[in-house]
Order: sequence, then C-alpha cells, then structure tokens
Amino acid sequence: MSDPATTAATETFLAHRNLLFTVAYEMLGSAADAEDVLQESWLRWVQVEVGQVSDQRAYLVRITTRQALNRLRTMKRRKEAYVGPWLPEPLLTAPDVAEDVELADSMSMALMLVLETLAPTERAVFVLREVFDVGYDEIADAVGKSQAAVRQIAHRARAHVAARRPRSAVSASQTRAAVQSFQKAMETGDPQRLLDVLAPEVVLMSDGGGVKRAAQRPVTGVDTVVRYILSGIDKLGAALTCEPTTVNGHAALLLCVGGEVEGVMAFAVGGGRITGIYFVLNPQKLTHIDAETALTLR
Repeated sequence: MSDPATTAATETFLAHRNLLFTVAYEMLGSAADAEDVLQESWLRWVQVEVGQVSDQRAYLVRITTRQALNRLRTMKRRKEAYVGPWLPEPLLTAPDVAEDVELADSMSMALMLVLETLAPTERAVFVLREVFDVGYDEIADAVGKSQAAVRQIAHRARAHVAARRPRSAVSASQTRAAVQSFQKAMETGDPQRLLDVLAPEVVLMSDGGGVKRAAQRPVTGVDTVVRYILSGIDKLGAALTCEPTTVNGHAALLLCVGGEVEGVMAFAVGGGRITGIYFVLNPQKLTHIDAETALTLR
C-alpha cells in the first residue's frame, strides 16, 4: 500500500502529465524518448518532499526540462548514425489540438524540423519561452544558466527560428483542402492533379530509418517529387489506400498497403499549395498513430 506522500506525489504528477509530455515531446520530437523522460522525471519527483515545493508545476517542468536536455544530447549521437533523413515522430491528435492554433503551430512537422537545427540548450529555451511562456527566472533554473544568458539565448534562438520557419500563415481549412486535393491526386494517379496542388519548390522527406525503403535524401522540386510519388503508386497499385487523419494538430494522410499501415504523410502548406511532404515509414515511429495523444500548453 502506498504511503500518503507517494500518493500525493502521484496525484500531482498525473495532474500535470499531459503538460510534461508536451514539453518533452516538443524538445525531443520523439514520443518514445518523451515517455522515457517522464519516467525519469517521475523517479526524481517521488524523492522530493512535495509539501515543501511552493510551485509544483514549475518544479515538475524544471525536472522534465533537465531530463529532456540530457536525452537530447544522447539523441544527437543516434541521429548522426541514422540512415537517411530523420523526421519527428508523428502523433495522432484530437480535434481540440487542431483548434488550439498556438499548440498546433508549435507541433507542426515543419517547425519541429526547424527546432532540430538548434543546439540543445537553445531548443530548451525556445520551447519553454516561446511555446509555454515560462518566465526567464524559471528557465534559468531549468537549464542551469543565468537569466541574462537565457535572455541572450532566447533572442538568438528566436532569430534562428524566424529565419527558417514557414512565413505564410495558413488556416486549418486551407491545409485540409490542400491535403484533400493531394489525396485525390494520389488515388487517381493523375500527374496534373499533383502538379496543381504541389508548390514549385516543394520538398519531400521520407524517413524509413533503414528499416523501410525510403529516399536517402530530400526530394526537391515539383517535377522530381511528382515522379517519385507516381513511381511509388505504380509499384503498389490498388493495394495502396489513403485515409485522412490528424497528426500533430494538422491534416495528414495514413497510407496503408493491403490493409496494413505503411506510413504517415504530414504536410506544410503555403499559398494554397503543398510546400513540404513529411513521409514517416519507420515502424518504430508509428506507435502513436492508433490512439490520440493528449497534449496541452497549460
């Protein structure tokens, strides 16, 4: 039987679990690693005199950030040895995530890939400040820096992200319309439909992790992307099906072959056309598309 202190710690941790998972996932881009970070954070939390902690939410975010930073540094070595492009792990999300524009924007594949270009501490500071609106004093405690240093890091990270993130704001309905048009083009195998919905500068990235066959480098330019897609359709024929889904708060497609999940396609949309296609095929990254993941910024 649990003692009262452990019960209290458990109740507090569970009350903030969705927030802590969201923090860890946004820092790592990996649900599996985020779950591990939560487990490590829990083990540290139960060693704390919970009654002595004045702001339990802030304390838990601090523990989670520190564990995520440690995990980020070990993931860097894994990514360097990764076969082909590395994409964030897609999460099946509920409609309320899509309706929360701020949350959905922070979870987009396009932005998550931009965050991959930040150093670990820069990413932690950016996520805590820009996504979760954490105060500089709390961030300083979490990353082990002075407030002045954190402000400088935040400024540098903001500039870095602003220079690389998609610039055009697109509504959820515009994204859905573009993805629906892409789905119809896939189902018909019509090259003209693909050319109509894809932007001239479109980039397709596929992540097979060395387990599934995928392009070893980004496929760039509309003509090259169309040829790549049509080649895949020709090989799979009628066995290939596309189903609409919602991944990371945005319209996406679940691709199946012979009724078995083959992968997930997420998208970036600008000016009514698709500018980015993120095709995750690695089975190890498809474990969170069967059930919705609860996420929150608060």
